[in-house]
Amino acid sequence: MATVIRENIGNLTDKLTVQIFKEDYFKNFEQSLKKYAKSANIPGFRKGMVPAGLVKKMYGQSVFTDEVLRTVELQLNEYLTTEKIDIFAQPLPLDNIETGLDMNNPADYSFAFEIGLKPDFTVNTNIPVTRYKVTVTDEMINEEADRLQRRFGKMTEPETVTDEETMLNVTFTEVDNAGNVLEEGINKPNSVLVKYFAPSFRANVLGKKKDDVIDVHLATAFEDKELDVILSDLGLDKNIAGVADKNFKLTITKIGLVEKAELGEEFFATVYPSKEIKTEADFRNTVKEDIEAYFASQSKNQIHDQIYHHLLDHTTIELPEEFLKRWMLHSGETKKSAEEIAQEFPSFKNSLQWSLITSKLTEENKIEVSPDDIRNFAKQQLFQYMGNQMNVLDEQQQWLEDYADKMMKDKKFVEDSFHRISTEKLFNILEERVTAKEESISADDFASKLHHHHH
Repeated sequence: MATVIRENIGNLTDKLTVQIFKEDYFKNFEQSLKKYAKSANIPGFRKGMVPAGLVKKMYGQSVFTDEVLRTVELQLNEYLTTEKIDIFAQPLPLDNIETGLDMNNPADYSFAFEIGLKPDFTVNTNIPVTRYKVTVTDEMINEEADRLQRRFGKMTEPETVTDEETMLNVTFTEVDNAGNVLEEGINKPNSVLVKYFAPSFRANVLGKKKDDVIDVHLATAFEDKELDVILSDLGLDKNIAGVADKNFKLTITKIGLVEKAELGEEFFATVYPSKEIKTEADFRNTVKEDIEAYFASQSKNQIHDQIYHHLLDHTTIELPEEFLKRWMLHSGETKKSAEEIAQEFPSFKNSLQWSLITSKLTEENKIEVSPDDIRNFAKQQLFQYMGNQMNVLDEQQQWLEDYADKMMKDKKFVEDSFHRISTEKLFNILEERVTAKEESISADDFASKLHHHHH
């Protein structure tokens, strides 16, 4: 009868020694060999008629090793289950377990494994957070109304560039400092809004017509993020010194300007088909509500972010770090060096601690994710992908159900969705418990908080 001996060898690290005796595995080895003989395809012999001695000679050692290791694994797993030992990953062999296995001298064997134990810890969910309320200004409403008028406007092709919202189709042709075209230089079409040029340069563009040519020094014509975008469009690396000092001739191939939709009932109905909007004041109020709803959603996400950081920073979790590093060294398809493991470990540790925290809180709060939750999540993702234009349609349409059926067969989608929904449910529960202090904030200040805090 096999035995397992447990001893502590380090912080949250135990050694399990599995001892198996000949009678634990030998009978199964002989049976496996007989099965092998029945199914073996060996040239010169009919199937199932291969002499037992030949089968043993050809395959015996491999079958013997498999049977011994299978018996060890069985005993190990049974012990972990019976003793209710919660471990990380899987047991790591402490030596080469195949050494010394000989079918011609079957014996009693002893195998040692190392296990990393999951720690006990407590989570304090009394979390102080700030609920930011973004102040929606008239300027923000004006900008959004203007954006909607352009989005639902009509594209025109004026003769002359007169507006900063004008879209130019251009060809960038690289030239030297004297304005001569470089034979091996860049020659690339692109499109750019006039307002993306640096304010000091726009006068060089306004008043131009189709086929006109503009001389452009990149660092002068564009600034900051617009310059980064143009460099990327041209296939240039912004980190290379002097790359923004290149010169180009910009040939205008097309001038496009969206004629803004007029404010009126027809426009209001196009933008908000499910609402009855008669006046500009009603329209502006609806735009304001939309902006407020957007920022309320962002504020909710930001609270979740504060909860995330608080839980990680204020939950003390001991880990069997040396075991985990050894496990990382031996797991994965590509073998990693100790240096690579040391570099990756802080990030791995962070993820592992977060996983332990969410698992514990999910269990404590009895959070469940049903197949219907995942089906609805699949549909919702499709709604978002199609710009939420489908919410006016019947949600029970057959093609939508077929789409959900298809996604439910995608194992990766189901697993990813399960984790996302479970985490979202957990955050919603925690959000109800936190102590939230309300604070009014401008959109710019709120954006900088979103930029600096994320997970």
